[in-house]
Amino acid sequence: MRKLTVAACQMACGTDIGGNIARADALVAKAAKAGANVVLLQELFETPYFCQQEKAEYFALATELGGNRAVAHFSAVAKKLGVVIPVSFFERKNRAHYNTVAVIDADGSVLGTYRKSHIPDGPGYEEKFYFNPGDTGVRVWDTRFGRIGIGICWDQWYPELARCMVLKGAEILLYPTAIGSEPQDSSLDSMEHWRLTMRGHAAANLTPVVASNRIGREAAGNSGITFYGSSFIAGCHGELVAEADRTSETVIQAEFDLDAISATRAAWGIFRDRRPDLYGAILTYDGERTLPHGS
Repeated sequence: MRKLTVAACQMACGTDIGGNIARADALVAKAAKAGANVVLLQELFETPYFCQQEKAEYFALATELGGNRAVAHFSAVAKKLGVVIPVSFFERKNRAHYNTVAVIDADGSVLGTYRKSHIPDGPGYEEKFYFNPGDTGVRVWDTRFGRIGIGICWDQWYPELARCMVLKGAEILLYPTAIGSEPQDSSLDSMEHWRLTMRGHAAANLTPVVASNRIGREAAGNSGITFYGSSFIAGCHGELVAEADRTSETVIQAEFDLDAISATRAAWGIFRDRRPDLYGAILTYDGERTLPHGS
């Protein structure tokens, strides 16, 4: 029996990086005190969500892994509290820029990074201006408390990524997120769709899913987004086991028996009965299987 308690935090973000780190620190401490082993913080929590508009000045927010304040801070926190903390940050590497998560184990060591694979581009979410497509590929990490897989925000809409993480042995899927209203159409509300998509990943893979989203209204020029929070934890059948509201700064958590879930997953036969030989279309854009270039 391997028990894992996972927590998701949600908070509003201001313009003071130090203040945002301190606010996140307080939530991590609260989660650890309540028994959490893995604590998920939201996407790009050091600053407001700067991707609402295309402004070259915001590239100055990017740092290399070794120079990032949040990563350094939470490495010390993880070691002190004995918890795993994935930390989202705006990464600069030479001339490239990425939306990245550094995975910090419970001893404070950085196990590695995952760079966001799917980069959105739309009103209020102008991420293609800032971020190169991630080049790390699908990654999972063996932490002190279990093997975790991580996707970042827009990644959460792709069942292919979730399936690949579980195929690589992930026992729980984590998604730091920044999502809210649509600046071009205030009548659109994607919250239920957002949740249902990830709950589907949990159910289809018999693997718990955790999402951490920000809250609050953020304006940039003629754009404004009301982030709808609603962070949640889904069990291995897709059921909601913990959820936050749309506006509160809070921590939610849930406990899972990873060995029991593994037995359930095996008994269902989902991974036994897969047919990878039939799935060639998934490797194409147009659904037509083509020969490799040059063949």
